[in-house]
Amino acid sequence: MALSMAATSCMSAKVSAFNGKTVQAKSVKAQAARGALKVEASATSTGFKAGVVTGKDFIKILDHARDNEYAIPAVNCTMSPVTNACLEAAKVANAPIIIQFSNGGGYYNIGKGVKNENQKAAIAGSIAGALHVRAVAEFYGVPVILHTDHCAKKLLTWFDGLLEANEDYFSKYGEPLFTSHMLDLSEEPIEENLEICKKYLKRMAAIDCFLEMEIGITGGEEDGVDNTDANPEDLYSKPEEIYDVYKALEPIAPGFYSVAAAFGNVHGVYKAGNVKLTPSILGEAQKYIKEKEGLSVDKPVYFVFHGGSGSSRAEIREAIGYGVIKMNIDTDTQWSFWDGVRDYYQKFEGYLQGQIGNPEGEDKPNKNKYDPRAWIRAAEVSTVNRLMVAYEDLNAIDALSK
Repeated sequence: MALSMAATSCMSAKVSAFNGKTVQAKSVKAQAARGALKVEASATSTGFKAGVVTGKDFIKILDHARDNEYAIPAVNCTMSPVTNACLEAAKVANAPIIIQFSNGGGYYNIGKGVKNENQKAAIAGSIAGALHVRAVAEFYGVPVILHTDHCAKKLLTWFDGLLEANEDYFSKYGEPLFTSHMLDLSEEPIEENLEICKKYLKRMAAIDCFLEMEIGITGGEEDGVDNTDANPEDLYSKPEEIYDVYKALEPIAPGFYSVAAAFGNVHGVYKAGNVKLTPSILGEAQKYIKEKEGLSVDKPVYFVFHGGSGSSRAEIREAIGYGVIKMNIDTDTQWSFWDGVRDYYQKFEGYLQGQIGNPEGEDKPNKNKYDPRAWIRAAEVSTVNRLMVAYEDLNAIDALSK
């Protein structure tokens, strides 16, 4: 999701970059909800469970988003400060958040100093990230969804390891470790894509773990997957193809999957106008399935929006109107994290040239300026502010009061 400077200045919330206790937001309801937050909170003001949600609790949130026409931001997290910034933004917005780990993000989370043989490091890092979220999520008083991002066929070993962890967690606690996982087999023939998804959905549904799948191709590059030279036709899914997904998965686990359909989406950040989105494809697919199945509901499919770069707020909200309940954000939060560090350095440059000596005197220490907690906090706050713009774009500010 790309953002202009003007849009940044109009964001719905501002967080002081050097005072983690100061948060200002336009939403009075959101302020009241945050003021009433208790560490041991187990439910939101609307009755949704606070902390990590799975199974039926997750479906309630998806239905609430669909019915109230907002979408939940899903942010790729590579380290605990990014994760914590996402949780803080959700608390400020008084809305759900999706914390997701890519394969590369999971590997980074454990440390690049170890080898990722047979995906073991990526599996361990993803699990470690999930356990961190599980330990802290309730403190933020909002529903949190734990998810993993794109898993291509070559990464199924990673997916299998995560499912084993889910099954182990389910045997002990009656719910999966993760809320959901994504299979991205869009590079495979549609028949193979659906067969593999059917096999995994059956296994996942048994432990209340939700499936996200992809058809068509999201352009651009993300996490080492490069689709910059994709056939333009593959960037746009057909209603018939989306209906094929419905027919394949609905009998296995009704309404327990989502579809990342292609409607011109592109990963990365591009100049406005360079991405040709056609959200109406999603609306046409909903109508097509409704008519073919004789359904009473207008939006029988949960849609996911990948690659929102360069999208206008109008395009985003149009897609939400057609049943998009989740939108991925990665490129812009990577930038916001760096931007916070950059701003911090520029502000305190004179204090960051050595351990001793600064504009206040040659013998003055600088420890409180180069302490990682200081400049990482600036990165976190910058990311919270960026996510508040995303929540506004997604019509999700104060979603838990809708």
